[in-house]
Amino acid sequence: MNKKIKRCRWAEGVSDAYIEYHDTEWGVPVRDDRVQFEFLILEGAQAGLSWSTILNKRAGYRKLFADFDVNKVARFTPKRIEKMLQDPAIVRNRLKVESAVSNAKAFIAVQKAVSY
Repeated sequence: MNKKIKRCRWAEGVSDAYIEYHDTEWGVPVRDDRVQFEFLILEGAQAGLSWSTILNKRAGYRKLFADFDVNKVARFTPKRIEKMLQDPAIVRNRLKVESAVSNAKAFIAVQKAVSY
């Protein structure tokens, strides 16, 4: 039996990626650290922009941010950041990219603080 999904109005008519996000991710609790870190990075990138812009660049973020491996991102060098800022696959905002690296370091610190 196929149950018709009831969607929020904001999810309709934007893109297939938006509908997929609404139907499978929006409002779903996340307990996986990699996914949590992915959303932290994507939400930071979204500031001042539309969520659809970020969803359209999600594959680029996955590629350039080491599939959201927090330990790898925490080790990104200034040289690597410079290279990333040349790639149109992501939002090329220096402060957002640099904050992703500092957020990775903070994320690791929180992981260490709460692990038993």
